[in-house]
Amino acid sequence: MGMNKNTVFGWATLIMIVMGLILIALGAFRYDETAGWGFGATGVGFLANAWVFNALKGRV
Repeated sequence: MGMNKNTVFGWATLIMIVMGLILIALGAFRYDETAGWGFGATGVGFLANAWVFNALKGRV
């Protein structure tokens, strides 16, 4: 059974949501200095990208 475009977008969305939450958690709980803000901002960027991938499902 092969993967079509919607399945690929679904998996990419799931992976990016998980990575975004991990990065936000690292920024919030692990790093107390300025690096934590960078991890948090990158995590928010991952979540924004996942939102775009989810919106593209079924349209490409």
